[in-house]
Parts: sequence; C-alpha cells; structure tokens
Amino acid sequence: MAEPEAPRQPGPEAPRQRGAEHRSGAWIVAETLGTSTDFRSRLDFDKGSLEWRRLFSELFGTFLLVLVAVGGGMVNARFGGHAVPVAAQVVAPGLMVMSVILFMGAVSGAHLNPGVTIAFALRRDFRWQRVPGYIAAQFAGALLATLVLRAVLGAQGAAGLTLPGPGVTATTAMIWEIVLSAGLVSVILGTASGAQAVGWGAAIGVGGYIALAGLFGAPVSGASMNLARSLGPAIVLEDFTAWWAYLVGPLVGSVIAVGIAYVLRGAGGGTMGRRAGSGTLGELWHPGPLRPPVPAQDTDGRPAMRPSNED
Repeated sequence: MAEPEAPRQPGPEAPRQRGAEHRSGAWIVAETLGTSTDFRSRLDFDKGSLEWRRLFSELFGTFLLVLVAVGGGMVNARFGGHAVPVAAQVVAPGLMVMSVILFMGAVSGAHLNPGVTIAFALRRDFRWQRVPGYIAAQFAGALLATLVLRAVLGAQGAAGLTLPGPGVTATTAMIWEIVLSAGLVSVILGTASGAQAVGWGAAIGVGGYIALAGLFGAPVSGASMNLARSLGPAIVLEDFTAWWAYLVGPLVGSVIAVGIAYVLRGAGGGTMGRRAGSGTLGELWHPGPLRPPVPAQDTDGRPAMRPSNED
C-alpha cells in the first residue's frame, strides 16, 4: 500500500503572493507584464500619494539654505563687527546644500532652487505638472526662513539681501548671475546624468561649486544663483532693489545650462537623471510591518535539510 504523500510546504512564491495586497495596482501590472525596472521607476516617480513628502522636503531644504545664506549678514548687523567672517558667509550655503542633498536628496531630488526645477523639467527628467508645487514650496521655505530670522534678530535693514556690489549696476549683476547660474546648473545636470552620475558624490560637486562661486562672485552680485533665495527675503524685508536682475539672471542661466547639457550629452539624462531630478522616495517602499523571512527550500519544495553541528 503506497504511503500517503507528505504535505508540501509552501514554496517561495507564496510569500510573494501574500504580500501582493501591499502593492499598488500599477506595480502588480508591471510585475505581471514583466516590464522593465526603468518603467517601474517611472511609476514610482509619479506616485501622487507621496508628493506631499517631496514638497515638504523642498520647503524644509530651502528653509535651511536661506537660513544660513541670509542669517550670516543679519547676525553681523545685529551684533556688529564680523561675528561671521565674509568667507564663512559665502561658503556656508554650499555646505548647507551639500548636507541637504546627502540627507534627503532621495526624497525630492533636493532642487532647492526654481531654476534647477525648471532645468530638470526641460531635460525631461522631471514632470512639468510637479513644477508649480516645487517652486511654491521653495518660495515658502525662503519666506519662512526670513520670517524666523526677523523674529529672532529683528529687522536689520538690507542685511542678508542679495544686492549688487558697490558701484555695480543691476545689469552687470544680472549678467554675473547668468554666468554663475549656468555653471551651477551645468554641474547639477552633469553629476546627475548618465555615465557622469556620481551618486552621493554629487553633493560634493554641487556644494563645492556654490562655495567657490561665492568666494569670487559675491562681491559683484552676491552670488545668489537662486531666485527663491533672493526674492523671498526681498518680499519679507520689503526691499526690491535690483529684484529683476535676480529673477532674470538665474532663469536665463538655467536655460543656458540645459543647452550646454544637450551639447555634451544629448537629450535627457536617462534613468539616473530621472532618479536624481525626481527623487526615489517610494521605490520598493510599502507601508506595514516587515514579513517574516522565507525558509530555505529544496528544489521539490520541502524544507531544506541543514547540517548538524552535534557530531
């Protein structure tokens, strides 16, 4: 009489099926059709349920950037002398951007700058539908940082504003901002794109450029390269001196950088450019507790025999 067959243990496919309820319909379709990893990444970038996290990331990151960029001048005006040396004032924004990219660049791409957002969109590495929200979040962060500084340190006149240097016209400041912004956005697009993508090392390249540009460019135009950083404080402090130079300069410089990127690398930044420009928040991210580990299985589906250490 044949022995009854031992009940088979669930194979490795069972846990995957049990976890299917944690996945969105788009992901299930992607897996069923065997679509590419690149397509799954696009699905991830378009997850609307995670957009609020990205917007908060842009707001908070821009808040930190403007806090150090505007705060140095306001601290000096409040306490007199050179409590914050000039070199520290122009290097601090670069170090802050480097830190923000490292600790939450994967959430939103850490644009922190409307020109960067528009440049990624022009390169087709960022969806145009998301541009207004990002720019609004960046301006909100800049306004909030200036309001905090004003509440803590008091009104300090024009301290902390981006203004042309002594004897420098608004037109000259605008041209200077175009040149500096074109260089900054070129570095951002280059370190994010294709074979030039350097991952977390992009933070060093971007932060280093901002610091170097500030060291030699601040006496001419303030080396803002960021219209949210310039116009946000101008709105709060109600000083609109040469405001148009800091609107036109960074935007024109960003468009020029997109043209340079096209000459160097062609259209679009590829998968790496999309990841850098859009952030990767949500990729393989599913809320809920982790599932228990899958036991090892032999080829017939039975639990694998483990060697004994008792001999």
